Amino acid sequence: MSNIPEELSYTAEHEWVTAPNAEGVVRVGITDFAQDALGDVVYAQLPEAGTKVTANEVVGEVESTKSVSDIYAPVSGEVVARNESLDSDSALINTDPYGDGWLIEVKLAEADAVESLLSASEYEQQVG
Repeated sequence: MSNIPEELSYTAEHEWVTAPNAEGVVRVGITDFAQDALGDVVYAQLPEAGTKVTANEVVGEVESTKSVSDIYAPVSGEVVARNESLDSDSALINTDPYGDGWLIEVKLAEADAVESLLSASEYEQQVG
């Protein structure tokens, strides 16, 4: 069974989202299930800070030895950070998808946007 942390929210496209911090910023990445399906990640194309993103629209892509997969914005808002570490070590997505392998941080356009995402148990039902 894939690693599905309870405290995160999820999308049907296999992204995870943290709860918003005090500034309304969430961290976004791809799930353990997704990185496992992709295989060895060799490149991540991510939006720059300042980029406006819309929920369910493509914001970047992850390239692996097997395929290229789109990354979808799980929420609408503005990118406030991208994981610069992935530029030199994209394998972090494979080795630590919920930690050092995060992708972007987004300041939410709507404070309750995360509430519409899947819970860990709902996501587990989808991938199980």
